[in-house]
Amino acid sequence: MDVDLVALGVAAGAACLAYVMAAAKVVKQYERGVVFRLGRLRDRVREPGFTMIVPVVDRLHKVNLQIVTMPVPAQEGITRDNVTVRVDAVVYFKVVDAADAIVRVEDYRFAVSQMAQTSLRSIIGKSELDDLLSNREKLNQGLELMIDSPALGWGVSVDRVEIKDVSLPETMKRSMARQAEADRERRARVINADAELQASKKLAEAARQMSETPAALQLRLLQTVMAVAAEKNSTLVLPIPVELLRFLERGSDPTREEEFHHEPHSVKPPLNTPVTNATAVPAMPDLPMPVVPESPAALSDPAHGGHESLDDGRV
Repeated sequence: MDVDLVALGVAAGAACLAYVMAAAKVVKQYERGVVFRLGRLRDRVREPGFTMIVPVVDRLHKVNLQIVTMPVPAQEGITRDNVTVRVDAVVYFKVVDAADAIVRVEDYRFAVSQMAQTSLRSIIGKSELDDLLSNREKLNQGLELMIDSPALGWGVSVDRVEIKDVSLPETMKRSMARQAEADRERRARVINADAELQASKKLAEAARQMSETPAALQLRLLQTVMAVAAEKNSTLVLPIPVELLRFLERGSDPTREEEFHHEPHSVKPPLNTPVTNATAVPAMPDLPMPVVPESPAALSDPAHGGHESLDDGRV
């Protein structure tokens, strides 16, 4: 009799232990427990820690509330300006309502992935190539709104969406490189032209200043000579204008310069001006004209006033 009671007690203890082990559940800090009793959702979501359910009757589903990083496969599309591109992105989302994530959608991860791919294709078709390359922040916000709107009904909140890379065809890359090179060259030419304009203005101002002070030209010339001589050249070739030599000559002889300024300049008459008595050239005195014989025989003919030839053949 006692043996049967002991056996019965052991069996009851084992049954209780099995029940406790089947009913006892542990929910982690980053999880929430959703309980279904006979297929019906229980209103209370189990919080982190130790919890009990009814074995066989209840089913506990744990939902992770951590932020999920999901890469979006590269999507190929045509932009609004008819350029074929491949764009890939990454989506950061988390579950905010564990019950809706289990009840309202079959697989919330797969649903978010498909919604991200379709939204990315839609963004590519609505945007231009320049926006995809330079205005990504605005596109990321638009993509986040497109994914987050249906995901809120699934108990999922999209934290942020980032476009990772934009792949272009090789022909488009070469065209963009040529365009960038041409734009750089255009800006370089504009900068050079602006520099030349500013330099010309400064040179014109310097020329006006030197014209008012002629000695400044000599000082500038000496500075140029010193700059060239600093290179340790053995030969120095320096062109000197004629006007500078005249200026130096006048500066070295002030009396001559004064005479040069006070001396009246003679004015030559034009070529077609008729000659008058004031401008006529004095006549030359009449001189006897020499007689040139026509032939050597005439030299010895007395009738023609000839004379004997000399030994050296001179008349």
